[in-house]
Amino acid sequence: MKILGMIPALDTDDLETESSFWAKVLGGEVDRGGDEDWHAVLVDGKQKLGMQLVKNHQRPEWPDGPQRTQVHLDLYVEDLDAAEAEILSYGATALGGPTQDGTEGFRVYADPAGHPFCLCRA
Repeated sequence: MKILGMIPALDTDDLETESSFWAKVLGGEVDRGGDEDWHAVLVDGKQKLGMQLVKNHQRPEWPDGPQRTQVHLDLYVEDLDAAEAEILSYGATALGGPTQDGTEGFRVYADPAGHPFCLCRA
């Protein structure tokens, strides 16, 4: 088997909010593609992330709640403080805990649908 590419896909019950959030974070645009249950985020014309509508989506709870996290994204940035301010303005939520001060080299957040992701010191 030859894998030609890989696109992470996130479940959400609000396609517009989720795809708009990630398009802003990644510096891309939303491709709605005429499909009512799928959006893609394009960066420089290439699909980087997908969002699938799941009407009964339940937010994961970081790190070990009853709705356990199954996957998360690590985003490597030059300036944790500046990146944090930017993603919070887009609608991210800081998940708190000992990593939020950045001393371990990363901070943990949730996107609008509750998917955890990390900003990591490059």
